[in-house]
Amino acid sequence: MTELDEGTLDETALIARDLIRFDTTNYGNGKSNGETDAAEYVAAKLEGLGLVPQMFESEPGRHSVLARVEGHDRSKPGLVVHGHLDVVPADPANWSVDPFGGVVRDGMLWGRGAVDMKNMDAMMLTSIGDLLRAGERPARDLVVGFLADEEAGGVLGSHFLVKNHPEVFDGMGEAISEVGGYSTFIEGKRAYLLQTGEKALIWIKLIARGTAGHGSQMIKNNAVTRLAEAVAILGRQEWPVELTGTTRGLLREVARILDVDPERTSPDDLVLKTGTASGFIRGSLRVTTNPTVLDAGYKHNVVPDTAEALIDIRCMPGQEDNVLAQVQSLIGDDIEIVTMHTDIGLETEFGGPLVDSIVSTLDRHDPGAPVLPYLLSGGTDNKALSLLGIKGYGFAPLRLPEEMDFPAMFHGVDERVPLEALTFGSRVLRDLLSTY
Repeated sequence: MTELDEGTLDETALIARDLIRFDTTNYGNGKSNGETDAAEYVAAKLEGLGLVPQMFESEPGRHSVLARVEGHDRSKPGLVVHGHLDVVPADPANWSVDPFGGVVRDGMLWGRGAVDMKNMDAMMLTSIGDLLRAGERPARDLVVGFLADEEAGGVLGSHFLVKNHPEVFDGMGEAISEVGGYSTFIEGKRAYLLQTGEKALIWIKLIARGTAGHGSQMIKNNAVTRLAEAVAILGRQEWPVELTGTTRGLLREVARILDVDPERTSPDDLVLKTGTASGFIRGSLRVTTNPTVLDAGYKHNVVPDTAEALIDIRCMPGQEDNVLAQVQSLIGDDIEIVTMHTDIGLETEFGGPLVDSIVSTLDRHDPGAPVLPYLLSGGTDNKALSLLGIKGYGFAPLRLPEEMDFPAMFHGVDERVPLEALTFGSRVLRDLLSTY
């Protein structure tokens, strides 16, 4: 690896690097390093631009920061531009660099949050800063938000704000945030994916109960065995393809680029032609039920009477109750299901003034590259904002090299983003905010 002189970094890279160096790890279940230090850094940047940031503390150390930016036409519905400040854990033993070092090597910025999503946080600050320092204003009012707790469902961030401080979003009609606007390659042709929907989220706990006893005994009613069987069933379940309006639209566009008949080519085969983006898109075609945590027992020679597992379920919008019933049927009624957290699915049309503006803006910066809709298999803070009637899209623009496996960067080891992509994204975002 070759290190770059940090004196050559542009403002977006410098801010993203600084943000990565705040260890805002969110472990879930209420355990977190907190976002306060990062929020105070962001608030200082906003104050330096002449804005008046508001800090909201949902619990000690759990801060979100928001600011309003006055636009030219205040009669238009406003736009929320938001990111989150927390990150998932990173084990330094597995990384080739310090995950919280903000290392710059080989033309990339490395670290936890480089793509999820301190890169977008930095692009937000620099794009708005460029406008204001030039004596310009965005085309409409903005609420710029840097939120807490997204990686644990936004309970202490976006949902806290929507529930307790909805007035901060008064006048807002639409929102843009993460996991959209990035490029992929389809048969060697660059295309951009605009996120216009999100699957619903259901986090459940499985509880198996059995007979406690000595590890040397014959115990048929073993809670660990019963749990393991249930976990294996869900983890191996092959759910059928279930298309929505968004995924149908995506598949039609992919088929058009490939010049094939979408009715004669399977959805999976079409998605596999979307390059590295298929890592995200394949999960949007069907329900997923992924086991993520196991918890049972306390000693090698003691059979425990309970065993538990956490399952991350993502399903199509509106299918939550039906999917939970199917899960119970698959594992049997003797395994208890406890719903730990749910959040709604979203689906928004691929059209209208904001989408048109995004498409035209990307075309100005990368002429001829098509923009396609897609359904995010994960979720964002747009879920919470939708409760206020705010339509959310995923648009954190990045022009990426063909060989980069971008989906693997999310929650992965050696998370990194090209410096050129940060510069590109900041320019595109500035252009969009100044014209839409």
